Amino acid sequence: MLAPAVVVYDRGQAELVAGLGGTLLSPPGFAGFGGCSWWWEIVAGLEVVSLLDCGDGAGRAVEAMRLGLRGVVLERKAANFGVVAEIAAACGVLLLDMAPPALDLAERGADRRLVEWIDRGEHDAGNATGSENSRLV
Repeated sequence: MLAPAVVVYDRGQAELVAGLGGTLLSPPGFAGFGGCSWWWEIVAGLEVVSLLDCGDGAGRAVEAMRLGLRGVVLERKAANFGVVAEIAAACGVLLLDMAPPALDLAERGADRRLVEWIDRGEHDAGNATGSENSRLV
């Protein structure tokens, strides 16, 4: 089960959430317009689960895995979802077909609710796909 997810937008937010033990989540579909390298720079070296939301971009999901990202969100309706799921399982990457419920730090007042959101820890982690031995970041 994943720790409660938090949508982060920069390295400082990622470090704060990582320090609290939360799951890092990119904004929805961000791989398509922000790129995989941007997310890599945000989460590199942090010892928590991080998920790059690729929307329906199967190519972006594969790119993310090639960069070494260990968690991606890819909509099940994406072309070649099954192929991406096989690659993720073979590489030990966590693949979710939908983003988990998350606190979005861009929302007004989210910073004040952050600790409670993570401490409560009762959030559904979404639907994991791939092997049972998927590695979490």
